[in-house]
Amino acid sequence: MRSGTLDMGKRHCICLALVVLAFTKGSVAGIGASKVEREQASRVQTQTFAETSEYFDGIYRDFYKNYRLGPGDEIAVRVVGQPDFSLESVRISPVGRIYHPLVGDIHVARLTVDELTTKLVAHFSEYILNPSVSVELLTAHSAKVGVLGEVVRPGIVVMDEPMTLLGAIIAAGGATDSGKKSEVTLLRQNNEGRLRIVTVNLKRILEGRADPEQNLALRAGDTLIVHGNLRKKITSLSVPLMGFTQLLYFLSLAR
Repeated sequence: MRSGTLDMGKRHCICLALVVLAFTKGSVAGIGASKVEREQASRVQTQTFAETSEYFDGIYRDFYKNYRLGPGDEIAVRVVGQPDFSLESVRISPVGRIYHPLVGDIHVARLTVDELTTKLVAHFSEYILNPSVSVELLTAHSAKVGVLGEVVRPGIVVMDEPMTLLGAIIAAGGATDSGKKSEVTLLRQNNEGRLRIVTVNLKRILEGRADPEQNLALRAGDTLIVHGNLRKKITSLSVPLMGFTQLLYFLSLAR
């Protein structure tokens, strides 16, 4: 994962995909409508796209700003005018450290990019006058979320880029036929250790009828649960049960 032009392109592709249903719905509704009504619909669609784009821009900004580094992540450390002390790519060790030729081992785990930058400036100042340091997150591997319940591949999903609730479920193979898409639970633990429970209507998101904010931006450590739809489970069981009943009937005739 690299920030920059490629991420911007991904971001706008996601935005376009999320609002395309709304645009299609508006186009169908516009057949036979007056010119004023079509212009009003166009303005609403433009506003919807702008709001969606702004929301996902915010997700990307927050992800890179608040991401806490961990084992397996790759970063770049650049010192202006000091190519010998610049690292174009360094992987954080399993114990949360990196090695820098100027100051040796440095513990970086659980720090944000800004916090690490401040820490490196303080360390480098002992050897370089007024060092100008920049840190870039190149690849994220340490942030993970759990996706459980009625999905094709329940388990752990790595957040190697900013991820929404819908994105995590898609990464887990999508909800199964017996999944209750109208009731997906998000479990999130805050900094004080308290558990927050949020219920999301995934069905509305998939149908393009939800506000962008309902497709929640996920954080490392979140857990999603797609609950089972009891009615669908009963329906799926009815066919084999009917077959078993018929078998018993034929066996009784054979006596």
